[in-house]
Amino acid sequence: MDRPELNKMFEYLRLGDTIMVTELSRFGRSVKDLLELVDRIEMQGANLKSLKEPWADTTTPQGRMLFVVFAGIGQFERDLISQRTKEGLASARARGRKGGRPRLPADKINLALKMYGSKDYSIAEITEATGVSKKSIYRYVEQQKSKTAATENISMEEKL
Repeated sequence: MDRPELNKMFEYLRLGDTIMVTELSRFGRSVKDLLELVDRIEMQGANLKSLKEPWADTTTPQGRMLFVVFAGIGQFERDLISQRTKEGLASARARGRKGGRPRLPADKINLALKMYGSKDYSIAEITEATGVSKKSIYRYVEQQKSKTAATENISMEEKL
């Protein structure tokens, strides 16, 4: 856990202590994280109370039950969102739709690579002439170098 102050708090936590938090979203980064933190607190014999969410009070049996129920509902909601997203993507693929950003036309990429290889043009000029971004130019140049190196390695192995 990369939260040093939280780790310090757990070092000082004693049996019977109650941790007061302003709101649960500031304490746990996800429902799973929050439940793990509450388990850790309870294992050390301490409790948790939230100022913003009065139902989140592990000092009482009702508070502990509500905490688990609401946490479960939150997890259920996230799982439903994930499931619906996956179903939507699958439905779109079945209709022939692909997600993501459209690829650049090969002729523009090839022109940008030729201009770059000629050493006669600056990156700004290549970008302006082809519409290919600076980052994409460098990415395609790296890909081209990798392909060339792989081809050379295969040729060297064949000669041996």
